[in-house]
Amino acid sequence: MKALSDDTIMAVATPSGNGALAIIRISGPEAFCIADSVWYGADLKNCASHTVHLGNIIDENGDNLDQAVATLFKGPKSFTGEDIVEFTLHGSPWIIREVSNLLLRRGARGAEPGEFSRRAYLNGRMDLASAEGVADLIASSSRAAHRLAMQQTRGSFSKEFNELRDKLIELASLLELELDFSEEDVEFADRTRLVEIASLLLLKIDRLTASYATGRAIKEGVPVVIAGMPNVGKSTLLNAFLQEDKAIVSDIPGTTRDIIEDTCEIEGVLFRFIDTAGLRESSDRIESIGIERARKRLNQASIVLWLIDPLSPIGEQIAEMNATIKNLSPDRKIIPVITKISAPGVTELHLDSVQKYLDAVLVSEEFPNDFQKIVKISAAEGIGLESLCESLKKASISDFDPEKELLLTNARHYGDLLKAGNALRRALDQMQAGASVDFIAMDIREATSALSSLTGAITTPDLLNSIFSRFCIGK
Repeated sequence: MKALSDDTIMAVATPSGNGALAIIRISGPEAFCIADSVWYGADLKNCASHTVHLGNIIDENGDNLDQAVATLFKGPKSFTGEDIVEFTLHGSPWIIREVSNLLLRRGARGAEPGEFSRRAYLNGRMDLASAEGVADLIASSSRAAHRLAMQQTRGSFSKEFNELRDKLIELASLLELELDFSEEDVEFADRTRLVEIASLLLLKIDRLTASYATGRAIKEGVPVVIAGMPNVGKSTLLNAFLQEDKAIVSDIPGTTRDIIEDTCEIEGVLFRFIDTAGLRESSDRIESIGIERARKRLNQASIVLWLIDPLSPIGEQIAEMNATIKNLSPDRKIIPVITKISAPGVTELHLDSVQKYLDAVLVSEEFPNDFQKIVKISAAEGIGLESLCESLKKASISDFDPEKELLLTNARHYGDLLKAGNALRRALDQMQAGASVDFIAMDIREATSALSSLTGAITTPDLLNSIFSRFCIGK
C-alpha cells in the first residue's frame, strides 16, 4: 500500500510552550534533502539509518538558528515506512517557529492531524487497530489505561480479531462451496460442526463486547459518585482520597451545594471521584439545585459509594437510599460505606447492629442493583480506606481481569464487534433451524466484513479521515 501522496511532511512532535527541548519531525521522499538544505554538519543523506548527529541549523541568510541533533531513520524501517529526520532543538518558541518556517520554505508541507500514523498504516507498518492504540497510548492517564493501550499498539487486539476473522472465512468458504454445487445437493460442511464453531466464535465476540464498559471506564477514568444524606462524611472521604482539602468540611448539614470532582489513581486504575450535595428534601433554593445535580450525576456513575452515618437515624438513611437507587440503572454498582467508625459514641456493638440492619435490607427485592460488600471506615482517621480501595478496584473491573484478557476501549471496535456478533447470531439461528445455505452464508459474510474493518483489511477513505483526524499533529 502506498501513502496518500508523494510529498514530504513536517510537524512539531512535542507540546507547545517553553521547554528544554523540542522535536520537529520530517517524513517523506525528500526528508533527507530538505534536512540537508538547512543543516551544517554531516551529509545526512549519506549517513547510516538509525544514527544521531550533532550540527547547526542555518537559514537562507546564513544565520545560525540553533545547534541541534538530527536523528535519522531510513525507510522502510521507520515509523511511517518513509525516510524520517527528527531535529531535536532547544525548546524556545521562537526557535521552533523559525525552524518550522524554514523547512516549509525548503519544500516540506505542514502535516495534518495524525498524518504520520496514517502513513504508517498505509505503508503497512501497522494495522488500523494498532494505529488507534498509538492515540490511546499518548492519551493514557493511568497504569491500567497505559497497559491496555500497549496491548493494542503491540498487536494483541489485531491478533485476536484476525483469528476470529480467519475462522469466519473458513466457515464462509465451506458454505460458499456448497452454493457452487447447490444443484448437485452436496453438503461439504457438517452442520453440527458448523454450529459448534459458530457458537465458540460468538462466545468470544460476546465476551469482548461485554468488556467494553469496563475497558472504557479504565481508559477514561472510572466515575465514582460519593452519595448519601447531609453530613455523613462525603467531603471528608473525597479529601482523604485526594490527600488534600479539596472540599469544605463542616458539621453544618448542606455545606456542599455543588458538584466537586477530581481524579485519583488507585492500584493503577484512574477513578473520577464526584462529591455531591447531601440528598434530602430542602426548601433552600441553592441547596435544591445542588441536590438535583447530584441525582443527575448518580445516573452517570459506574460506582456509587453510599455513605451511612451510624450516629444518625438508620431508617431515614435507608429510606433515602431506596428512593434514590431504585431510579438508577440496575448495572450501577453500589458500595455501602459505614462512616465515622472512630467517632465518640460509636462502639463495635453499635456498628455490628448497623451492619446487620443493612445486610437484612440490601438482600430484599427492593434493591435490584449490584451491591458490594459493606465497608466500614473513618475517613478522618484513615481507617478502612485500604479495604474501600480494594472494593473500588474489584467493582471497577467487574469479572474481567485486565492482566490476563483483552478489554475493548474503542467505540469503533465495539460497534463493529456488535455487528459481527449480531450477524453471527442470526447465522447460528438459521443453522440450527435448517435454513438454506445461501441465507447462512450472507450473514457469515456480514460478520466477516465487520471484523475486517477492525484492523483495516476493509476500509474507506471517510473512515480513515474520521479516525486520524482525532490524532494530534506530529503523530
